[in-house]
Amino acid sequence: MSDTPVQTSATVLTVRQVQDYHAMTLVAPAIAERFRPGQFVALAVGGEHTSRLVRRCFGVHEVKSDYGGTVELVFADTEPGTAWLAGRRSRDQIDLVGPLGRPFRLPRDPVSCLLVGGGPGGAAVFALADTLLRRGCQVHFVLGGASAKQVFGSRMAQRIGDSATVATEDGSMGERGTVRDVLPRVIEETGTDVVYGCGPTGLLRSVTQAASEFGLPSQVSVEEFLQRTGACGIGVCMTCMLPVHGDDGVTRMVRACADGPVLRGDRVRWGDLGTIPFDALGAPRVLNLSEGGAQ
Repeated sequence: MSDTPVQTSATVLTVRQVQDYHAMTLVAPAIAERFRPGQFVALAVGGEHTSRLVRRCFGVHEVKSDYGGTVELVFADTEPGTAWLAGRRSRDQIDLVGPLGRPFRLPRDPVSCLLVGGGPGGAAVFALADTLLRRGCQVHFVLGGASAKQVFGSRMAQRIGDSATVATEDGSMGERGTVRDVLPRVIEETGTDVVYGCGPTGLLRSVTQAASEFGLPSQVSVEEFLQRTGACGIGVCMTCMLPVHGDDGVTRMVRACADGPVLRGDRVRWGDLGTIPFDALGAPRVLNLSEGGAQ
């Protein structure tokens, strides 16, 4: 099996509505056999003669051996490209590239793992959960959303996890509150050794903060940031850059697609996303007016 991504014409098996989201299952054996949890796929939208050139990047919810290998994605219908995807029917063809990006790093020994998900991007924690469970790890879930309709996978989490906690801001499912509110308690109760996160940027920041408070490592998938900023998915366009500091303390701009989407949570400069910090390696020099710069 090669780690090299492939481009293929994938056949749509099903598209179904799940709460506020759409779940699409594609027959794509070459991608399914190469996939590792945390990687993503990039889909062309709009059809053969479309003017929509930018691919849409999604994490993978589930890979199965059915039909030679299927890949399931979960996404929200938020713009014309995703609306086109939501309108696909069985047997339609979609141009697909994957698997792309760096996957989650897996523990060598069986440990207690806390998987935190929110929104459609949170669906990717289930592919990770499957692998961790096969390695003998304990798997605990924390899922969150503004309302019950925005929480994906709560029943599955209860079925396969050692524990599952749900928090909604309006209290329509599980506990009233945010993921950040329940994380410290769940970390203590489950004896968590490592924390994984998939979902909105704000959730990932909360995951990182909570893990750091307990001295725990965290790995997060910045797929949602990639969806908002990326254009190619393969590291060429340089539009999905974000600041990350390394072992040497130096901040470097990395690509969410090629250097991620999985990153160490404590290395991401969450407050500086969307910017090039002045102290980042290679950042543009600030004009020094005292040296004769124009006012």
